[in-house]
Amino acid sequence: MTLAHLLLLTIKVSILFLVFTIGLSARREDAIYLVQHRALFLRSILAMNVIMVVVAAAIAALFHLPRPVSIALVALAVSPVPPILANKQRGAGGSATYTIGLLVAASLMAIVLAPLAVRLVGAAFGHDTGISALKIGFIELTSVIAPLAAGIAVRHYAPAFADRIARPVSAAAMALLVAACLPVLFVAWPAVWAMVGNGVAVALAAFTLIGLLVGHQLGGPEPKDRTVLALATGTRHPGIAMAIASVNFPDERAALAVVLYHLVIGTLVSIPYIKWRRRVAGATQGV
Repeated sequence: MTLAHLLLLTIKVSILFLVFTIGLSARREDAIYLVQHRALFLRSILAMNVIMVVVAAAIAALFHLPRPVSIALVALAVSPVPPILANKQRGAGGSATYTIGLLVAASLMAIVLAPLAVRLVGAAFGHDTGISALKIGFIELTSVIAPLAAGIAVRHYAPAFADRIARPVSAAAMALLVAACLPVLFVAWPAVWAMVGNGVAVALAAFTLIGLLVGHQLGGPEPKDRTVLALATGTRHPGIAMAIASVNFPDERAALAVVLYHLVIGTLVSIPYIKWRRRVAGATQGV
């Protein structure tokens, strides 16, 4: 196993444990929340997997991005909620129940929507692309559904134990994720920096900003739901996006690095929004 493969494996494992810690504070009812709120479910999928796919394709065309980067951008648009975002959503005043429900629903819908969207956009760009629903389903099962279900099970049968291990496991997983991402970003920096002049950084920032706006508008009348959907629409699951990019461009390491750089850029761009929503939530609680 090469160092690159080891780092990617470490990233996947750290994300798995982050999802597990989300489950440690969740209930079974949270996982099926959107089944009982169909209007919110439809708006969520519309924002994340329909509008943002069109936005990603439009940004790629507008900035004349290199083809691998264009597909990486579309891969982000069809990927589900990033697990590392859950704490930020709740910290910004978002609904914890909706956060869990959206994580589950978006992951399941990605199995169907991601292959379809990638093929449609690939045809539009004149490039033969595709990733099987089976492969995406396996990734979703192992990186989202299974660890989340395991965390919920631990919470249900041993709540005191879940409370005791949630914080240390989350901290260790986040430290592991950072430690694994930094070398990848450092090694791929020359390739990514060479594309900065082509508008890659601006395109990634624009994707997040538009995603925040779209999610906020479609989140509905409830302020907590708006916060959750805005942050989920603006940033996505890096593991799924990297899988799609690696299948279509196995020799383009820069495409994988672009996905990771979106984590950094998306986080920075989201900070003002998170602070604003935190103030709104605080003002609402104070009334």
